[in-house]
Amino acid sequence: MTQLEQIYGVEKAGADYVGFIFYRASPRYVLNHLSTFDIRDLNVDIQRIGVFVNEDENEVLRIADECDLDMVQLHGDETPSYCANISNHYPVVKTFRMLKDDNILWKVNKYANVSDYFLFDTKTVQFGGSGEKFDWSTLVDIDIPNPYFLSGGIGVDDAEAINSFAEEIVSKKLIAVDINSKFELSPGNKDVRQVERFIVDLKSYKK
Repeated sequence: MTQLEQIYGVEKAGADYVGFIFYRASPRYVLNHLSTFDIRDLNVDIQRIGVFVNEDENEVLRIADECDLDMVQLHGDETPSYCANISNHYPVVKTFRMLKDDNILWKVNKYANVSDYFLFDTKTVQFGGSGEKFDWSTLVDIDIPNPYFLSGGIGVDDAEAINSFAEEIVSKKLIAVDINSKFELSPGNKDVRQVERFIVDLKSYKK
């Protein structure tokens, strides 16, 4: 998110989290649009998540403190020890960028005790925001140790498929869906009406 009006709009639409990208190479880099104090002073009840990619640990903590973030999402190649240091201060969402035939447990197990949540996204040249899906079925038979977010090219017409997926793996700790590029008019500029439609559809299916 990069626009205050849209942040309040997605909160009203029923979103549980709102994300801010603090990766300078991203076209959605939030500090090109909002200040840390704008984020800190938001009058919202939803959780504020800061997204970082291979950033200096002290800088992550400085920004998180200045913005009064609720969680830190680590979307790069951060090591377990890096995650452990951040998790001493903030809940950590560790992202894993998925490739076909990945050994998922090998990738995630060393992060299980140093992060609070996982997020599974599509592996691309970019660090997220590609609009591309990975094969969700690769997660179905895996005993994933932490609650996780599902991401990667999710669009407004995917609500039924997501709910079907959740029913298949009800005990496998899927807790949230991360939406981004498929709901944009341009990078960082969200179509709030599409977000609202997606949330309504997502909640309308029986689980």
